[in-house]
Amino acid sequence: MAEGERKQAAPLPAAEAPFDAIGLAKSLLRTVRSGALATLEREGGAPFASLVTVATDSDGTPLLLLSRLSAHTLNLEADPRCSLLLSPGGKGDPLAHPRLTVTGVAERTTEARVRTRFLARHPKAALYADFPDFAFFRLAVRAGHLNGGFARAATLTAGELLTDLSGLDGLAESEPGAIAHMNEDHADAVALYATRLAGEEPGPWRLTGFDPEGLDLMAGDRTARVVFPERLASPAALRPTLVAMAAQARAVPGS
Repeated sequence: MAEGERKQAAPLPAAEAPFDAIGLAKSLLRTVRSGALATLEREGGAPFASLVTVATDSDGTPLLLLSRLSAHTLNLEADPRCSLLLSPGGKGDPLAHPRLTVTGVAERTTEARVRTRFLARHPKAALYADFPDFAFFRLAVRAGHLNGGFARAATLTAGELLTDLSGLDGLAESEPGAIAHMNEDHADAVALYATRLAGEEPGPWRLTGFDPEGLDLMAGDRTARVVFPERLASPAALRPTLVAMAAQARAVPGS
């Protein structure tokens, strides 16, 4: 390389990154409750960014509740291609904090599970979710781009970003009952998952969802993600896993 020339830096594929790019990306995907949705304007095709609230489906697919009165919804009806930027923010330099961009295609959905999971993450949205101009959308993921902070960038395929649900079809069906049971009868265990396993501050923690890889928790506007010790092999593995995690949490010093 000639003097003065510098090789242009480029994000590495997630599997080659010198940090847990997949784990960090999935954590952002599951914990950030709002993001910047970029669509293409109907006239001229210029990028148009707007703020939206976000939840995830069982496999991690981003879920949106959008009004047809909004420009971004009209844009998606004309061209469903879009991207979603998720950033938790924090103190200090905004660029020092991790963020994830997900690209894909927005698809309208009427699946009851989508409504349930979105409202579990955004309870106040129940006030307007059934208005005639509102509809739920899934962002069918094409790829992801992670910036984990300075000099920590990686690209992800849809398969790396999403959670494989193979062999666990019954898990989603059992989710509402299991969530209600844990929140109503085992609130102490849920609080321990958040404070002792996720390292969060105490609060009115509630379970909002689970999938083969972990639990999603929320206390007010705060969220937490607790990853299972190992991926669930079957829906029947959920209960013993939760029991073992509660025992682990109680054994943490100070609990």
